[in-house]
Amino acid sequence: MFVPGDAAARSVGAEAVALAFAASGMEVVRTGSRGMLWLEPLVEVEGADGRVGFRNVRAADVAGLVASGFGGGHALSVGRVEDLPWLARQSRLTFARVGVADPLSLAAYRAQGGLAGLEAARGLAPDAIVAAVTSSGLRGRGGAGFPTGVKWRTVAGAVADQKYVVCNADEGDSGTFADRMLIEGDPFVLIEGMVIAGLAVGASQGFIYLRSEYPQAERVLRAALEIARAEGVLAAGFDIELRMGAGSYICGEETALLESLEGRRGVVRAKPPLPALQGLFGKPTVVNNVLSLAAVPWILAHGAEAYAALGTGRSRGTLVVQLAGNVKRGGLFELPFGVSLREVIEDIGGGTRSGRPVRAVQVGGPLGAYLPVSRLDTALDYEALAAVGGMLGHGGIVVFDDTVDMAKQARFAFEFCAKESCGKCTPCRIGAVRGVEVVDRIIAGKAGEIAVLEDLAALMTDASLCAMGGLTPLPVMSALKHFPEDFRRALAA
Repeated sequence: MFVPGDAAARSVGAEAVALAFAASGMEVVRTGSRGMLWLEPLVEVEGADGRVGFRNVRAADVAGLVASGFGGGHALSVGRVEDLPWLARQSRLTFARVGVADPLSLAAYRAQGGLAGLEAARGLAPDAIVAAVTSSGLRGRGGAGFPTGVKWRTVAGAVADQKYVVCNADEGDSGTFADRMLIEGDPFVLIEGMVIAGLAVGASQGFIYLRSEYPQAERVLRAALEIARAEGVLAAGFDIELRMGAGSYICGEETALLESLEGRRGVVRAKPPLPALQGLFGKPTVVNNVLSLAAVPWILAHGAEAYAALGTGRSRGTLVVQLAGNVKRGGLFELPFGVSLREVIEDIGGGTRSGRPVRAVQVGGPLGAYLPVSRLDTALDYEALAAVGGMLGHGGIVVFDDTVDMAKQARFAFEFCAKESCGKCTPCRIGAVRGVEVVDRIIAGKAGEIAVLEDLAALMTDASLCAMGGLTPLPVMSALKHFPEDFRRALAA
């Protein structure tokens, strides 16, 4: 009997369901979530032909399920879980083990291919590990899409008495939850990836910076780190320390994160110097996102060529899509880069939950562009989205139907930046506040304010020091460009 312990499943009653099954005498294994969040709690039972799933199970359903013998004809049955279209059409590399086994069983992790990448890495010279990651085409999954191998090569080549590997798990973008799901469902793959990074660049200490809003992820990760130390996965040559953030969005930016790790207020550092040369405590530092580091074990175990064979153009490997907002089937889906937005939203997501037409899609978090229906055939890769004025970011997709007010969404982008800015950069600190005021005047029907808004957005784009302020105009200008009627309606009113 497998019951997810993932935070999303817990939020809809999985804990009570697990307790009810245990009370009935069933042996319960807690797993991560398969990512089909509309089916949670999704309970699975091992059978002769594989696992059979039961959807939206409540504690009150447990007695009836046990009495029925978990027959495939039960009203809550979804059949063999592996046959569900949502899972069957995926290319699950990073998330291959999530939802399958106890995330804190190192034996299960090994049995399902875990630590094979680390074993391969230990048989290679450091420069060969870096070469493999470079050849794979792996790019940062935290937003910028910077080639991971280039970053590692820079740190590896730096001369220093101490080097660090830092994992950015401060997942703060709206509509994103992949880091949390991976940590809660397969924490050892992140630990393995960080150990490999340490071998590659000559680092002896790692840090994971986890957002404070993820208490379940914290519990799982702390336990996994203790198990990894006890079993020798972590040793004197490389250890990992978990640090908790304090709810600041700006600490998702790598230099602000480093400031916070050093015990200071999270404020963006000017570059250069780059963190790869002068990062944590002034030492060469690899800073990678959870998904970037977690992809590394697969690459080392199966080969750079196998990973690079997936995807398109300069976007290689798999993309972890997080589908949220007004969508019928929201959740996490892993597939090669290059699939279109339309396929993800309509075929995989089933369209809007409300049944109304899709009007806008935001890709890349609260600072990503709003794309209209005419852009739904855009491929999900870094270059294709940039070509239409958007960005991929961390892979979060938020769907809006035709009832959305895009003038209010533009206001939200400025308001978000005004609240979350670190305060260092004037265009971001002051410009975002002025932006909220200008949008408010537009919504109130003031004429002539749109030109002011455009000028203000251009100023923030040109002058902002960090990605947050510089990207704020993306949602604003895309809303103005693609949905001008909402602003005209506000003026007419």
